[in-house]
Amino acid sequence: MVEGTPVNDSRQNKRILVVHGPNLNMLGKREPDHYGSRTLDDINQSLSTKAGELGLQISTFQSNHEGEIVDAIQKAVGRIHGLIINPAAYTHTSVAIRDAALLLDAPIIEVHLSNIHKRESFRHRSFIADIAAAQISGLGASGYLFALEALAQLIA
Repeated sequence: MVEGTPVNDSRQNKRILVVHGPNLNMLGKREPDHYGSRTLDDINQSLSTKAGELGLQISTFQSNHEGEIVDAIQKAVGRIHGLIINPAAYTHTSVAIRDAALLLDAPIIEVHLSNIHKRESFRHRSFIADIAAAQISGLGASGYLFALEALAQLIA
């Protein structure tokens, strides 16, 4: 989790938090036709490599529990320059995660591996999209890398 000194403006100290929601720890095993075959560890490793190339510091967090996600976002307030979040199923239900994200003074990019608008109708609604700088949906694991590149531009 991102803790320690408050945010500063040094390029090497630009911090990004990546939050993965419920069931994403099962990537590679769960519905590969929707989510692909890459594991969460694969995605996090790719993000870490890309963050290094971009001169960013990155922390990743995954939980199946709404309150833990809220806690992680609250702990990041004043300590990060950007948030990448895949709230997974909480995308469509969690006002609490939305309210925690509103505490951030940093751009947010919402990511989904599958295209939520081509899935069941209950998945079409996002409680995060309107407070995010962008939503990337349907591009698989690459969506996380695109989000990281976009945040690097937004916070430059």
